[in-house]
Amino acid sequence: MVDANATITVNGSAVTNGQAITTALNVGANTITVQVTGKNGTTQKSYSITVTRVNNTDNGNNNNGNNGSNSNNSSNSNNSNSGGTQGTISTDTYTPILINGKGMDVGRLTTSQRNEQTVTTITIDPSKFGEVLKLNGERSVVTIPFNSDSDVLIGELNGLLIKMMEEHNFDLEIKSEDASYRIPAQQINIDAISRQAGTSVALKDITVQVEIASSTKENVKFAQDAAQNSNVTLIVPPFDFTVRAIYGNQQVEVAEFNAYIERLIAIPDSVDPSRITTGVVINTDGTLRHVPTKLIQEEGKYFAIISSLTNSTYSLISNNVEFNDVAHHWGKQAINDMGSRLIVQGTGEGIFSPDKPITRAEFAAIVIRGLGLQPGTDATGFVDVQASDWYSDAVGTARQYQLITGFEDGSFRPMEMITREQAMIIISKAMTLTGLKNRLPVQEANVTLQSFTDGGQVSAWAQGDVAACILAGVVTGRSDATIASKADVTRAEVTIMLQQLLKKSDLIL
Repeated sequence: MVDANATITVNGSAVTNGQAITTALNVGANTITVQVTGKNGTTQKSYSITVTRVNNTDNGNNNNGNNGSNSNNSSNSNNSNSGGTQGTISTDTYTPILINGKGMDVGRLTTSQRNEQTVTTITIDPSKFGEVLKLNGERSVVTIPFNSDSDVLIGELNGLLIKMMEEHNFDLEIKSEDASYRIPAQQINIDAISRQAGTSVALKDITVQVEIASSTKENVKFAQDAAQNSNVTLIVPPFDFTVRAIYGNQQVEVAEFNAYIERLIAIPDSVDPSRITTGVVINTDGTLRHVPTKLIQEEGKYFAIISSLTNSTYSLISNNVEFNDVAHHWGKQAINDMGSRLIVQGTGEGIFSPDKPITRAEFAAIVIRGLGLQPGTDATGFVDVQASDWYSDAVGTARQYQLITGFEDGSFRPMEMITREQAMIIISKAMTLTGLKNRLPVQEANVTLQSFTDGGQVSAWAQGDVAACILAGVVTGRSDATIASKADVTRAEVTIMLQQLLKKSDLIL
């Protein structure tokens, strides 16, 4: 409500408080400026809205005498919103940005429309924020909080600020009641973006946007259909998480990272959190992919923390699995848990076959699913893996992430049964990817292995990796006294290895 004694001008013309404002709109962009002066005559606030009017005149009946010469002007106007208006509303007031929880008014808020969704953008003022950054220590967290109910939330800052945050190991967080996204500034890799932009583009001229978006109605329907096709239940509508860099007319999406990045999705009060089994990526081909997920509770409210090496569309599912033949098996809990997470699959008709040995190809596929990696290439580089093989994408992805190297003759030997020490080598490399390896105490491999009666039988080339798996608690001996490094690993053992890897890496609970 505006004070009755305030003075209001629209595009420089005074208007009476409460008076309806009408103004003619030209075809194209129209900027309307509203200035409010308080009754003290000095306090002022300015607001602006840019309204785009689309030329709705039918090209075939154009009566402006130019025989339709302007017919191409609307080719990129508003696509699905043609015939309407889109606006951007901004204010000259600042909104708080938090550094380690302390608020500082260095953000400017803007609202707009995109594909029939409301977009709220908070842009960090570089002149104000740059000085603030210099005063804070290493490893600070910069949080851009949103209190709006907009469909799309965007935190925006320039490349120079990203570089400063990177140099001081800052994290950038976009946060609302429904979702949040926290990313280390180093993972944005502004130097790589700068190289793509070219030497003539200064970092201050590169705009970086970190975005959380509720899916459109069409994408929600797509996700529901994908869940139904996979025989699982979608628990919450999906969210899109995006990082992009904009310079001039070019736009680059930062879609892959070399460390797991956390996204947080709030569980609606109407949803029983015990029904949630995992988070998933909704792939563009209509399939679902598990991503490591854990549930937490804060101040009486439940949240799902989803960790992934990529950006994508994420949701939560319910998929309770119980295999018939593990009811009395020692691996029952892990097997049913990992089956519910879409990581392991049965051998048919509700059967898991827990004590059956597993091939090297099957093991690669399970590890890729457990880590939430997208099988995306059949260019494996192994002489005995063909593009037509069902496992080629999984093997190629495992090789891409340096989880496997194969044998000296250039083969992978996909149909051979994998031994326990071979499996532990791959698990050890996965521990590097999840960051678990860096947290292990320093200990010589032989010290770890000598506590087992057959520790000396571990192949020399596998000793470091086998010891790391045991030291981390990801793998135990086949008994208290033996490793059985040359024995074939079973489906139950593989499942427990993967579960322990994710738990010890703090990716699941």
